[in-house]
Amino acid sequence: MNYKDEEKKEMMNSILYSSPIDPTEWVGLKKFSPLLEYLRNNLLMLAILAFEVTIYRHQEYYRLRNNLTAPVTKTIFHDITRQHLDDGIVNCARYFINYFFYKFGLETCLLLAVNVIGQRMDFYAAIHAFCLIAVMYRRRRKAIAEIWPKYCCFLACILTFQYFICIGIPPAACKDYPWRFPNATVDSNVIKWLYFPDFHTRPNPVFLVYDFMLLLCASLQRQVFEEENKAAVRIMAGDNVEICRDLDAASFSQHNPVPDFIHCRSYLDMFKVIMFSYLFWFVLTIIFITGTTRISIFCMGYLVACFYFLLFGGDLLLKPIKSILRYWDFLIAYNIFVITMKNVLSIAACGYINSLITNSCWLIQALSLACTIKDYKNRNNLGQHLFCIPFASEESLHELLFFACSCRY
Repeated sequence: MNYKDEEKKEMMNSILYSSPIDPTEWVGLKKFSPLLEYLRNNLLMLAILAFEVTIYRHQEYYRLRNNLTAPVTKTIFHDITRQHLDDGIVNCARYFINYFFYKFGLETCLLLAVNVIGQRMDFYAAIHAFCLIAVMYRRRRKAIAEIWPKYCCFLACILTFQYFICIGIPPAACKDYPWRFPNATVDSNVIKWLYFPDFHTRPNPVFLVYDFMLLLCASLQRQVFEEENKAAVRIMAGDNVEICRDLDAASFSQHNPVPDFIHCRSYLDMFKVIMFSYLFWFVLTIIFITGTTRISIFCMGYLVACFYFLLFGGDLLLKPIKSILRYWDFLIAYNIFVITMKNVLSIAACGYINSLITNSCWLIQALSLACTIKDYKNRNNLGQHLFCIPFASEESLHELLFFACSCRY
């Protein structure tokens, strides 16, 4: 093809032009020595599956021989139920070993969704962000449970589609993609952000691991949504019914079946007092740290929210539950909005940063644009523009921690 000199130099790193192509590698066949090292992962997976089947068969045979019935829930400590949760630290730990995902599975899935967005920061991360908005918009647990099967189907489809993108077309055909033609104007960084198949800038398959972990937890959460409607499971693990929004927080103790832990009769009560007394202030601290990590328009919103909550102080917790949740909903909504906008704007920070430095330096400072993902071209060669580019700290870590605290508070 009629590439320019600069394009020829760049395209020499493409597998179409760098070395001879082995057609068998595209279908997974490759000469490897020693062969055992090449088959190590496959043999390990086979051994794990065989071990799992052996354990299940042994348990089934043991129950049949001793006329035992299978437990209602697949737990480690069968004698621990919701009634033992407040009996001490040991029983509390056993309960959460059994039913942690039953109680906090939805929050775990939301955290993994934010983690996928923060780890990828590309086009598909933006799709995940908009799906997260659609899920959080339902707000109530029952409403989320209704659309959760569709969300799982979406995750499975997008993971499969990305896998085919990573495979791409056979390089033995010696045909390049349209965005690599000599007259194409698409930059390599933009191709990487769009997660297009490419022989020069190949899609990173490690991103699929994050998507798979999200799909795995979402599938488990779908099972939780089904099991929490069974009476036998609710007796053992407790229910996941939300608190009535019309209750008054000041008189909530009259409706609370949990024993009073204020007098600290055990170490578990002391832990509860510390957590419920200071968690609100801990969340405000995370909001303040998130807002002061960088100086930008988005961070200013966190500072405004922090000072607004400080204005109420502890009196906020004595307001009606409906009012408390309304304030917290606005805070979570703003957090998701910032995460989504930063992901969408990452195409400018990673793909068009050089043109922004030349023409719109003020926009970089105002929105705190910085490419936090490695392997982007010219990402590490911008030291001469330190007055323009914001400090590339791990701000997403603070936002993830804040999202974790605020979702469950």
